[in-house]
Amino acid sequence: MNASKIIAAAAFSLVAAAGAQAETYDGVHTLTSAASRSEVAAEGVAAARAGNQYADGASAGAQTFTSTADRATIRAEAVAKAHDPFESLDRRAFYRDEVPAAYKKSKVSFTRQAGL
Repeated sequence: MNASKIIAAAAFSLVAAAGAQAETYDGVHTLTSAASRSEVAAEGVAAARAGNQYADGASAGAQTFTSTADRATIRAEAVAKAHDPFESLDRRAFYRDEVPAAYKKSKVSFTRQAGL
């Protein structure tokens, strides 16, 4: 029984020693590029202008689009939304995702006129 414990301890220590192999530090590696700064800069500019070559439709070029909407109608809708104070309210910005009653649009408009 004592021999089995010694053998088990020896096997465990061998496994621990094998698992404790650390990576050595080689320091900072020297630059081994043959390209000059201007060549690397030119390659960087070309790569930036090329765009994401792995994106869908990257090689398709410019896509044509024909709109069927009237310009004046779209502009009128944009102006109406820009002047609506309740348009930008998002219920996710409020507690428990509920817009307070003070911010909700009233169904009936009550207007007062100054008495002259």
